Amino acid sequence: MAYRETPLVTQRKLAQKSALLHAAESLVREGGFGALTIQALASAAGVGVGTVYRYFSNKDELTTEVFRRATIREVDAVSAVLDINGTMSDRLAAAAEVFSQRAFAAPKLAWALIAEPVEPAVDIARLKYRKKYAALFEKVIAKGVDSGELVPQIPALSAAALVGAMAESLLGPLDHLECRELTTAALRDFCLRAVGVVVESKCP
Repeated sequence: MAYRETPLVTQRKLAQKSALLHAAESLVREGGFGALTIQALASAAGVGVGTVYRYFSNKDELTTEVFRRATIREVDAVSAVLDINGTMSDRLAAAAEVFSQRAFAAPKLAWALIAEPVEPAVDIARLKYRKKYAALFEKVIAKGVDSGELVPQIPALSAAALVGAMAESLLGPLDHLECRELTTAALRDFCLRAVGVVVESKCP
């Protein structure tokens, strides 16, 4: 008779995996993906290396899962503000601000998610989630164009350009937390201008 896990065993395994992923993300928040190794995770989680390997067959699988979980949260945060009540300009402005604010709140993690050299599997996931970001922006830009609020443009192209610009423009400023408010305002204004919104910026 084949062995079948009891609900309690399944629950314990899920809890153990969740704890490992939480510890893994903490390592990435402190030192990027370069700080995440199987040995470092085992030490941080207070378990043996063998326990880690029971849940992740290799570092690639572990790193990809940490990247996926962290990025889903960021995509969801941007998606939430793009769905707020208000004009399309309001939504785009709010999304740019949230993207920047969350990056500055965890600069090492943001750098790891955006640009740190990583395994090919994570690079593939990075491209996948950039497309998810772009699809969210494309939807809002298209609505703005259809309503006449935004100037005529190709929504998909504008959205992809915004996502790329938002990510790349933060890489330097993330090392200078004292500039976060100025950077956030400047990035918001840039995104609005990029889709044709006239902005009277207060940035110097």
